Amino acid sequence: MAGTLIIDDDKMICHAIGDVARAIGHDVAYALTLKDGQRQMASGDFDVVFLDVRLPDGNGLHMLPKFRQAPSSPEVIIITGEGCPDGAELAIKNGAWDYIQKPLGLETVRLPLVRALQYRKERRAKKTLAVLKRNGIIGASPQIGQCLDALAQAAHSEVGVLITGETGTGKELFARALHDNSARADRTFVVVDCTALPETLIESILFGYKKGAFTGADKTHDGLIKQADGGTLFLDEVGELPLSIQKKFLRVLESGRFRPVGGGEELKSDFRLVSATNRDLNRMARAGGFRKDLLFRLRSITIHLPPLRDRGKDIKDIAFHYVHAFCDRLHVGVKGFSPEFIATLTSYGWPGNVRELIHAMENALSSAGNASTLFPIHLPHHIRIELARSSMGRTASHVPGVNPVPSERPPALKNVLASTERLYLENLIFSLKGDMKKACCISGLSRTVLYNRLKRHHIRRPS
Repeated sequence: MAGTLIIDDDKMICHAIGDVARAIGHDVAYALTLKDGQRQMASGDFDVVFLDVRLPDGNGLHMLPKFRQAPSSPEVIIITGEGCPDGAELAIKNGAWDYIQKPLGLETVRLPLVRALQYRKERRAKKTLAVLKRNGIIGASPQIGQCLDALAQAAHSEVGVLITGETGTGKELFARALHDNSARADRTFVVVDCTALPETLIESILFGYKKGAFTGADKTHDGLIKQADGGTLFLDEVGELPLSIQKKFLRVLESGRFRPVGGGEELKSDFRLVSATNRDLNRMARAGGFRKDLLFRLRSITIHLPPLRDRGKDIKDIAFHYVHAFCDRLHVGVKGFSPEFIATLTSYGWPGNVRELIHAMENALSSAGNASTLFPIHLPHHIRIELARSSMGRTASHVPGVNPVPSERPPALKNVLASTERLYLENLIFSLKGDMKKACCISGLSRTVLYNRLKRHHIRRPS
């Protein structure tokens, strides 16, 4: 027996869909608003959600990702009285099982429901006790969990996989994990950085060349395609692949055969193709900047990696992981995180995603020196400046329990600087347990100046 949640402000539609679900033996719950739907989703265990688009308190399409990220990861079927191509595209991109228009017929409702439940049942039956090799993919958020589920499914097939996402989201990390969880794990994983391929040399790099094919070709050389034979070929930033080579590469995908530069005979290469891009290949294809037929071959399966700003629950885990790894590598004691340090990490937008967070942790360790605890002061300046600048536009109403005071003037700059200096010195002395020699080294202050400033702020060394 499965659980079905119907979210629609039309009670007649709720009852009509409910009758279909109950007729095939499933439990049914109703919600007339998005807010009520979210409340029931949080307290119930649903397998399928029928979600209307136009609701009194918002657009169902905008809430689709949140319903998909619920603990039970339900399949969501969008229902709408005013269907449009853009809405259907948005629904599918956000993980909808189906997108159907009103008026709803019996079979229009029953078939998607039956198929969605069949899919969930088969997916659960295929789950094994084998642990997925995550290869450094850190996080337990629903967003990254969905990506890992897609990775596990893709690993058991041989079709092309396209990994999309912003720069720094870990596309190569996922590509390596896909290879290491596949049947080709014991063979080669060949990376092709399409941004670094000189157009004049791209054919010889990919296809290889025969001795004497051109000046300097003093011996036969296998290209990257041949080197990937039996393994995985990873095209990183495939959107940068020149049009001049796309047609030839498409032929390799279709036939598995290619001819080295200067060669007379065709060679074979059996490889699994995985590609990655931070660009919109659909838009490029419509504009003529990317071959549509090649795009179809690349994206048999698509895994979209979310930006770090949408994975707030993972930021702390990623930071801990890399700080501990860096401490082990440098043979220093493990650093602790102050609450303010964690709050700063989760408040920042991370435009560079996981890659930027890793660099920030490395920078913080270097800045902290021998300190045993990391504070916001140890983070790169650009992060602290960005948060400070963004906070200037906030009013007191953004702080829980504090009422805005419109007539209150900002504090004098010297008072702000003094308060910041005091907080820094308190954190410094506390984290170093009163070790003045280390405090002078980290702060860059002489012993005399440091003592004077501690005295000025009435800061005592811990006993």
